[in-house]
Amino acid sequence: MDNEAAQALALQCVVFIMGEDALRDRFLALSGLDGSDIKSRVQEEEFLASILEFLISFEPDLIACAEALDEKPETLVTAWRALGGGKGQEW
Repeated sequence: MDNEAAQALALQCVVFIMGEDALRDRFLALSGLDGSDIKSRVQEEEFLASILEFLISFEPDLIACAEALDEKPETLVTAWRALGGGKGQEW
């Protein structure tokens, strides 16, 4: 997956997270961000990778998001890696 496709998928994940009240609230609580922070950082590759990592860290959220986007969960993981996620964790 190329970087542009990974960013586009991560942006869809941002929309998914923000559209789910409980998920949004948990993301905001864990990240310490607020709505204006998200708007200002949404174009940053590091932020987009962190969105994907948030989903990956809890499999039910990963699966729910993947289903909502009509993607395989593995595709979200591939996008996370394309954005630099998991560096040094290659096995």
